[in-house]
Amino acid sequence: MSLAKYDKYKPSEIDLLDEIPKDWKVSRLKALGDIRYGLGQPPKQMENGLPIIRATNVSCGKITTKDMLFVDPNDLPYNRKPILKTNEIIVVRSGAYTGDSAIIPEEYAGSVTGYDMVFTPKYINPKFIAFSILSNYIFKDQLVISSLRAAQPHLNKEELGNTLVSIPPVPEQIAIATYLDSKTSAIDRKVSLLEQKITHYQQLRKSLINETVCRGLDKNVKLKDSGIEWIGEIPKHWKIERLKDICGFINRGSSPNYVETGSHKVVNQATFSKGFWDESSLRFTQNFEVKPRGLLKEDDILIASTGGGVLGKVYFFNRKESDYIADSHITILRDTRKSYFSKYVYYYFSEKFKLINDILAQGSTNQTELQRDWLLAFFICIPPQAEQTAIANYLDEKTQMIDSIVSNIKTQIGTLKELRKTLINDVVTGKIKVSEL
Repeated sequence: MSLAKYDKYKPSEIDLLDEIPKDWKVSRLKALGDIRYGLGQPPKQMENGLPIIRATNVSCGKITTKDMLFVDPNDLPYNRKPILKTNEIIVVRSGAYTGDSAIIPEEYAGSVTGYDMVFTPKYINPKFIAFSILSNYIFKDQLVISSLRAAQPHLNKEELGNTLVSIPPVPEQIAIATYLDSKTSAIDRKVSLLEQKITHYQQLRKSLINETVCRGLDKNVKLKDSGIEWIGEIPKHWKIERLKDICGFINRGSSPNYVETGSHKVVNQATFSKGFWDESSLRFTQNFEVKPRGLLKEDDILIASTGGGVLGKVYFFNRKESDYIADSHITILRDTRKSYFSKYVYYYFSEKFKLINDILAQGSTNQTELQRDWLLAFFICIPPQAEQTAIANYLDEKTQMIDSIVSNIKTQIGTLKELRKTLINDVVTGKIKVSEL
């Protein structure tokens, strides 16, 4: 197939879409098929039950398996037609993913719709309309705008049904769907390979840190049993200490009174738990007559201490400003005894996310808390301070190299995803023509 421009265009009836090819028509989505709501109540979960496609399983036209749940087929309200068929389209109706959509492939036929809306194409090619719903002129310019009428993004059946769609003749729908299927699949394969590379480098980073903070830089050094199962062997001249014996300050932050703007910035778990410093998540508190609890100092180590999703995430606070305060969901480690090199201890904790959740946390799902007493008794490998410094400097250099590579790969992925969006939008709106060679 080749790409070209159409011979003639005409004004479009759709806002923000100036023109469409002369032979194309405009219709509302509700005239092209049926729309139904998904489930109203969550069915019972069942280990070997049917997969349920929720909003979190819908991503830019594809069904993802991450965090997919399975439900009891005997606990479904069959009067709501909960069983999905091939080529039906799920449209997310509320929350952060509102307006996102995905067509049901054959392997997910027979799965259960979640709490969103389902469009069943009747008078239009299913793959063509699936790609169209992903395009800017429908997703961004109609669905997202319609969803913003309330404080929380939300779409209803009427709004989805009133969505305007540009429609080519059936042979062109098929040609466009075939072309985009081929091209987007090729892009998706490239993205998948790049994501595998990221996973490889992230694992390399983790292994590098874990091995270096427990074995040091000398590959020929004599080792001894640490006596701690999850640490294993360590260099013979290193020590094993409990955190409370080397760290003079282990405390939670404060619970400040928040104001619109204030003299102190309040750091919360969202500020660093995503793997980078997110200034936009900071909040503010008022002036203090005395030094506030949780006031951060340079070289402090911050540990996210609440919630199963972020508990154990660590950040090295290397800012010189004295106007940052940690909130009460953050534990602060500070070297007041000058007994260790802070950056070394940061690296020691930086890849202990799973271990901290498994050993040092307690509580119900998403309400787990880092237990201070357990943290105080946490074992840590302690080399001489000169080695700590050398290890930290070595890991700074190596992790920065890995992070740079990962950043470049993410840029490539971003470029490919933008290319995918642009290609879909240009083809389904007729800006470029798909024709058989």
